Amino acid sequence: MTIEVLSAVGRWDHFAALLARSGCVCMAYRNSSLDTLGRLDHMRNLCESEPGPGVLAFVDGEVAAWCSIAPKCTYRALVNSRTIPHVDDAEAWSAVCFRVRPGFRRRGLMHDLLDGAIDHARACGSLVIEGYPVDPEGGRVNQTAAYVGTVGLFEAHGFERVLRTEGRSGGKRRWLVRRTLA
Repeated sequence: MTIEVLSAVGRWDHFAALLARSGCVCMAYRNSSLDTLGRLDHMRNLCESEPGPGVLAFVDGEVAAWCSIAPKCTYRALVNSRTIPHVDDAEAWSAVCFRVRPGFRRRGLMHDLLDGAIDHARACGSLVIEGYPVDPEGGRVNQTAAYVGTVGLFEAHGFERVLRTEGRSGGKRRWLVRRTLA
């Protein structure tokens, strides 16, 4: 199995094939006030210029997964959040959403995807990356709630817990985690 994680820049068709079919175009944190056509146009525009809206994972050349990672300031809902606080004024990037297509799940692809997201942020000049994953607290997290990732996933990639947020996903608490890039 060959896995390649690439920036979504210039790959609108792949992004749309993966996400638009499901009805989600990764706008909840960016601008949820847009209608469906506005959301599609917004994401198409983001896929046309650097740094882009995130990264796509390809398995043997087929688009299989997505991670939304971009400068935190581009996520309007994070900038204005009452449940996920700002830690400091670092120009952090945020990894906010993951999606793995059915048929590609349970293969460890989330780890490849997060590695690729970290590499993309570093290549674009990021010094700090944040995530806001759910803490399963010893239990399982359903797929709907796991779109934010899990604390264990982020910790396996060098992120450290900074603080427990007031945010929840699937009834479980979310953490603000960070990784400083060298």
